[in-house]
Parts: sequence; structure tokens; C-alpha cells
Amino acid sequence: MTDTRTVTLSRPKPAKAMISLVPMIDVMLILLVFFMVTSTYLNLDMIPAIATGDDTPPPTDASESNAGATMMIRLGSDGVPTIRGQPYSTPDLAHLIADRLSADPMLAVLVLPSAAADMQALISVMDSITHAGARNLRVVRLEALE
Repeated sequence: MTDTRTVTLSRPKPAKAMISLVPMIDVMLILLVFFMVTSTYLNLDMIPAIATGDDTPPPTDASESNAGATMMIRLGSDGVPTIRGQPYSTPDLAHLIADRLSADPMLAVLVLPSAAADMQALISVMDSITHAGARNLRVVRLEALE
């Protein structure tokens, strides 16, 4: 006796593998946190600063020419003063300020020291500025918003 019936086994088709976005989102969040932590937000050397007379038409009165120009000096943590990203020594800084004061006697000088800057470096820069003849000198600092 031979049995003519054969048993066939059928396996269900495997389901398509789903591509999960969760690992990619995790990696992107890790990268976001990494770049936020390692980036610098208060690099004021990157702010383009121009003299006030460069973009305005020349005034008609000679006494108002370039009046109220401002020069910002950033004092780094190493004690080196920088203007527009270029470091200056103390004598060079005094010569630069004296030249700018000869063109504009009402020049306002702002000094922005780093939080890690040495107090003696700040005093040396302030002395250099006052010996150059500046009368309008201010020391400013940035405070975090609460």
C-alpha cells in the first residue's frame, strides 16, 4: 500500500525588516549635544566692527566729523589685548590709540576683559590707554541672563 497523499509544509513569508529611525535620532541628539558643548557663543572678535564714518555720508560741520567713534579692546585670558581679532602689545596699543585720538579726540574706548583675565593685565591696558591720552574709557563685562 502506497499512500498517494503527500504532506507539503508551507512556511509563511518572513515579514520585511523594518528600518527603525530610533538609532539615527539617538546619534543625531548626541551630535547636537556634542556640538553645543564644544562651540563658543561669545566670540566677539567675529562681530564685524566698522568706524562710524565709513558707512555714513561726511558731515557738513567740521566739528562733528567722526565724533563719538568707539574702539573696543578685548582682553583675553592670556592678558593680550586684541582689536578686531588682532593681538597688540602694550606699546603698540598705545600708539594705535594715540593715532586714533589724533583723528578723533572724542574717541570712546571700551575694554572687555575675559573672566579669566589677570587683574594686572587689565590695569596695564588701562594705564596704556590713559597714557595715550584717552579720556572716555570704560570697562565693560558680560553677565549671564537668569
